[in-house]
Amino acid sequence: MLTEKDLKQIAQRGISKEQVENQLHQFETGFPFLKLEAAASIGNGIVALSEDERKQYVAAWEAYKAEGRRVVKFVPASGAASRMFKNMFAFVEADYDVPTTDFEKKYFADIEKFAFYDALDAICQKNEGKGIKELIEAGNYKAVAANMLKKEGLNYGQLPKGMLLFHKYADDARTPMEEHLVEGALYAASKGEAHVHFTVSHEHMDFFRQKVAEKADGIAQKYGIKYDITFSEQKPSTDTIAANPDNTPFREADGSLLFRPGGHGALIENLNEIEADVIFIKNIDNVVPDRLKPETVEWKQVIAGVLVTLQQKAFNYLRILDGTPTDAQLAEIAQFVEHDLCCQPKGNKVDAAYLRRKLNRPMRVCGVVKNVGEPGGGPFLTYNQDGTVSLQILESSQIDTNNEAYMKMFTQGTHFNPVDLVCAVRDYKGQPFNLPDFVDKTTGFISSKSKSGKELKALELPGLWNGAMSDWSTIFVEVPLGTFNPVKTVNDLLREQHQ
Repeated sequence: MLTEKDLKQIAQRGISKEQVENQLHQFETGFPFLKLEAAASIGNGIVALSEDERKQYVAAWEAYKAEGRRVVKFVPASGAASRMFKNMFAFVEADYDVPTTDFEKKYFADIEKFAFYDALDAICQKNEGKGIKELIEAGNYKAVAANMLKKEGLNYGQLPKGMLLFHKYADDARTPMEEHLVEGALYAASKGEAHVHFTVSHEHMDFFRQKVAEKADGIAQKYGIKYDITFSEQKPSTDTIAANPDNTPFREADGSLLFRPGGHGALIENLNEIEADVIFIKNIDNVVPDRLKPETVEWKQVIAGVLVTLQQKAFNYLRILDGTPTDAQLAEIAQFVEHDLCCQPKGNKVDAAYLRRKLNRPMRVCGVVKNVGEPGGGPFLTYNQDGTVSLQILESSQIDTNNEAYMKMFTQGTHFNPVDLVCAVRDYKGQPFNLPDFVDKTTGFISSKSKSGKELKALELPGLWNGAMSDWSTIFVEVPLGTFNPVKTVNDLLREQHQ
């Protein structure tokens, strides 16, 4: 099935023949659905904190940072913004010339509220000889939309989401990249320095670096800190082979194999190369203007405080396990693993070896918000490969839709995953964990795509905060809905939270 030419192409990407053969086999077999115990809820996997507890955890975080620990803010920023503008692309291509759908009407009615309005007005003046208001008065709505989307305009249809103007201020407008730098200064800076890491797609890397270089010094001066800003690309070795509907390799017109990015789960490799004690992870589009940042900052400090408090307990218990623990100590450690880390043995023998295995692994605290019908994953109690039950973030694709009990859990779940993570990635001896060792490789999924008009099957690796962190210690903390403000469409920028 694989020719000599194929093997050469595979090797050039840093992928082994065995990996490709395994991926093709996965197209045939599919991935097993996960076995669920329950949707996590307050008191059953999700912790709700009192005001006093929140203050204690903020203090714990400040004390941890004061020790000079290395803290990194990790921002997946490689996604293009094209999906944000799906409705506006459709309008430009439509057989009508005036706003017709509710989405189009909303966009043009409130166009002056967008942070990019002045930039768009200037580019319209340059390209059309008229500003936005004149073009709209003349009924030339499509020229306005095209100048926002097209390369000769603002090129927003092709830029990475992190490079779009999201928020308007008295003296300027900011991109999500800039808002993340501000956040880094407010809760992740240690000893006067903030480490921020962006994952960026190859084609946008130079532009992204240039924009960061333009903006970072001004933000650093404003907040009285220094930045250490680094970048990485998703590795070609994490791409996955595409298959035809009959599970044979999909080939390009020239006969070469087609490889596709393996989804955000591929970033576990990038995360693994970050030198840090603690890493914050948040999506590029989940940012707010300064007036709403205090709530976000407080809760980031809270969940970080929960993390370092629990990590310290786990480290102390591991040191006890290094010696000869008493029965009382083993019982105390077992209680911590089951109650605080929410890992249930379910028939496994709870001895020193079991407790060491469950304690000596990466740890993450995930903020979860009340479910308001947003698409995406949720917090669950799930069976692991070893028969234990622990907390996981699941996507709908991992759940058997023919299982009524599971679907009821998914649809009636009280909370949602907003991708608000803080991670501890060193062991109790100060050594970094090798994060790929903790991936559950059976939790990928297969989706249907197309290329050049031909159907294909695409294989996505276990998601970064799903199967890629499956064997981590996981804690869910309820955080306010105000900390979750994603931008999935351009009109989301008109929400009060982004004004």
